[in-house]
Amino acid sequence: MKIATILGTRPEIIKMAPIIDEISKRNINQIVLHTGQHYDKEMSDNFFKDLELPTPDYNIHVGSGTHGKQTALMMRGIEEVLLVEKPDIVLVQGDTNAVLAGALVASKLHIAVGHVEAGLRSFDMTMPEELNRRAADVASIMYFIPTEESAINLLSEGFSHKNLFITGNTVVDACFRHLDLAKKRGFEDESLTGLDIENMENIATLTMHRAENVDIKERVVNIIDALKELSDLNIIFPIHPRTKKTLENFGLFDELNDLDNVHIVNPVGYLDFLLLTSKSTLILTDSGGLQEEAITLDVPALTLRYNTERPETVTAGGNILVGSDRQAIVENACKILDDKEFADKMKNAKNPYGQGNSAKLTVDAIEDYYDKGLLDIEAPEDIMDSFTRKMAEITENVTVGEFEKTENALIHMAYDGDKMCFPADDLNLKGMMITYDKRE
Repeated sequence: MKIATILGTRPEIIKMAPIIDEISKRNINQIVLHTGQHYDKEMSDNFFKDLELPTPDYNIHVGSGTHGKQTALMMRGIEEVLLVEKPDIVLVQGDTNAVLAGALVASKLHIAVGHVEAGLRSFDMTMPEELNRRAADVASIMYFIPTEESAINLLSEGFSHKNLFITGNTVVDACFRHLDLAKKRGFEDESLTGLDIENMENIATLTMHRAENVDIKERVVNIIDALKELSDLNIIFPIHPRTKKTLENFGLFDELNDLDNVHIVNPVGYLDFLLLTSKSTLILTDSGGLQEEAITLDVPALTLRYNTERPETVTAGGNILVGSDRQAIVENACKILDDKEFADKMKNAKNPYGQGNSAKLTVDAIEDYYDKGLLDIEAPEDIMDSFTRKMAEITENVTVGEFEKTENALIHMAYDGDKMCFPADDLNLKGMMITYDKRE
């Protein structure tokens, strides 16, 4: 078996590191393809060294560009590699342009696609990430899903539960793996060592890069006004180059930089940033991945967005959506600082993304599919069966697997009262309503 992994951005490298490790441990043939869309070495290439990962086998050096141009260049480069390497499965992770390009190219070549972190939905179609993750799911045949809620998203869209694997999120594996590396070496970035973080109290890590925030002056002003009021916090802001440029264009950078409680630093390496995050009292962010890392590291998060494709963090109680609302930001940040019971509840929120064994579960599923021949994509030889879609209330003790075998059926949804449940094979259906396809 040969597994190809496609990476394009820093979060993808971070989250796929445990899976790349797991594949190597099992001596499975693998190739790693890097799209090179982050041309700054500090933003990509050096990660492989920092994270003790092998250098990618291919780098197609796409660089930056518009979504259409960047995706097209990726597709051309990825196709050339896949035609030579002929892997049994291509793994993509998340919701970037690399995910979209890799999933489309592989599926067109009749190569199986496995989508790591599948099923996330913000339901905001103005986000390019939402379009990417939805398209990747359509092109995939294996779905490695962080939570039952994300699995239900896919079930609601008509995907079969037979192809869905609730593995947890590799962000947990990655945090545990990489925080150990970070603690061993300590802070190395001069921007952070100069701040004497080890002796600093009430640290708030701030990240802000999304267009829906930084490109709208009113929202940026509201966020800055909130930061002014949070004078008890030491706010450390590793600023993204695009964010800095936008703030300068709005004439707001100097105003922010002059605040005594705000420490603007250049983008820092991942391990430095992870160590900073772990030492923070709270996190202010519009990042998706950082919401996951925060709840894994037991750090309360205030998300500067009006929606999130990580709603489980909010439901669990470790994350609060505050948008760019000055009052909401200030009130919740002050509550974390001043109300120990409230802060402890957020810190102790149960992590919805698992216990750190996502990589193992993912590779287990791939090996099982390979052994059963399920990664082979071939034109059908049998005439399609007709089927009838039905709903039924189950009154006897019967599992999903037993019902499907006896009734020659495929269950789509199971409802326990008003709660949707993932129809795992061993789920007892007694007392539940189900929807299913009955094959004739």
